[in-house]
Amino acid sequence: MGDKKHTTTSGIEIKELYTSAKPLEEKPGEFPFTRGIQKDMYRGRLWTMRQYAGFSTAEESNKRYHYLLAQGTTGLSVAFDLPTQIGYDSDHEMADGEVGKVGVAIDSLKDIEILFDGIQLKDITTSMTINATASILLAMYIALAKKQGADLKQISGTIQNDILKEYAARGTYIYPPKQSMRLITDIFEFCCQEVPKWNTISISGYHIREAGSSAVQELAFTLANGKTYLKAAIEKGLEINIFAKRLSFFFNCHNNFFEEIAKFRAARRMWAKITKELGASDAKAQMLRFHTQTGGSTLTAQQPLNNVIRVTNQAMAAVLGGTQSLHTNGYDEALSLPTEAAAKIALRTQQIIGFESGVTDTVDPLAGSFFIENLTDEVEAAAWLYIDKIDAMGGSVKAIESDYMQNEIASSAYQYQKEIETGEQVSVGVNKFTQQEEGITEVFNIDDSIRKLQTDKLTDLKSTRDNIAIQKALSLLEVGANGTENLMPLIIDAVEKYATLGEISDVLRKTFGEYR
Repeated sequence: MGDKKHTTTSGIEIKELYTSAKPLEEKPGEFPFTRGIQKDMYRGRLWTMRQYAGFSTAEESNKRYHYLLAQGTTGLSVAFDLPTQIGYDSDHEMADGEVGKVGVAIDSLKDIEILFDGIQLKDITTSMTINATASILLAMYIALAKKQGADLKQISGTIQNDILKEYAARGTYIYPPKQSMRLITDIFEFCCQEVPKWNTISISGYHIREAGSSAVQELAFTLANGKTYLKAAIEKGLEINIFAKRLSFFFNCHNNFFEEIAKFRAARRMWAKITKELGASDAKAQMLRFHTQTGGSTLTAQQPLNNVIRVTNQAMAAVLGGTQSLHTNGYDEALSLPTEAAAKIALRTQQIIGFESGVTDTVDPLAGSFFIENLTDEVEAAAWLYIDKIDAMGGSVKAIESDYMQNEIASSAYQYQKEIETGEQVSVGVNKFTQQEEGITEVFNIDDSIRKLQTDKLTDLKSTRDNIAIQKALSLLEVGANGTENLMPLIIDAVEKYATLGEISDVLRKTFGEYR
């Protein structure tokens, strides 16, 4: 045992003993924010406890939202089904077999009205995991807020809107990178003026990690993408001190407790340096604010209740790392979408950490630990090596077009899989401490009849709406897409007249082309 090399998931060697660390000069809430973005962190306010929901129809998801709000959740997160993510209506042949499966099916403003029925958008924050069609879903949300009489200057929430990681890790893109970047910067510009409290992008390392990257790769590729978005917005003439305040990040939290905490601390420090270098002088524009979700790919179908412990461990690391918002996975998610019971225990996990563990009583509880400080420095150094390499290629778009990020992630995933197969990495209940299957009997099933329901709703909608007004709105959008004007007002106009998600996406497909 003695001569075995101990390393983190990113291959950083762990010494047997740490006896010193360089002194921490800085205070929390001050540049470069290693110790947290607020002076008092959770003593002032706990993180937002979000639960991710969205499945089958808007009606069904609405019931789950009311249930979660009654259980004390403080922010809603919407998952969308695959057709919604890639710009097809539920009645399109490409949607067959996928409607309502991995999230809620949204075809028009009608569905958004049902989804948030009985919920005042001015009273909640909503996070939407949507990328290629983010402009359309945001337009629908804004249209509903207007109908409810909410002040657009006050509504708040986040759209993921991070298309670069789709090319690198996840695959739900529609248009080529350049045209996709245009839609994103249009959203930045529009929201800066009209919906100033909205977080216009959640730059996501989560899916990069789920695709098999190491912690250091997740950090480096996410920040490199963030840098690319900053530069694109600056080129559009936006003021960094204003729009950088509306960027947020979305990180994964995996099993290696200390490496994850070091990753979050390093991320804040690195982002502060990146924004400052690009001209940000306002402290709020230099702060990295982030949402964390526990690691979906760490959940096992074997002995599913073990996942409660994994999720608790990961949630605790996210809190000790200083997250602003947290989603905890359900223990049954390796088998299906979470059941109500699993969603409740996931939320209770956060509430117990928040109100019973005592970790929220002081800011940055692990600061000054010889191990944590050294590991934070090493994670940071390893991540800068990647970022420098991507910069040398000309930034993230170039690194993605040349498959650099994809290949790095794939080789890391392969390495991990090999270690699981040889038993070098232990996965409890999978390659060690196994037992005869003890089944979870309750799984969450989505019925295929949903497609018929959504199709009927679409047929009904198309027979009652003003189709001439729709054609006019879509023609104006096409003209706009062929020019250079901001497309958001045109998309909102089309949505308010009840044009469907598929119709709007098709206009843009025609103009922008599709990325293969």
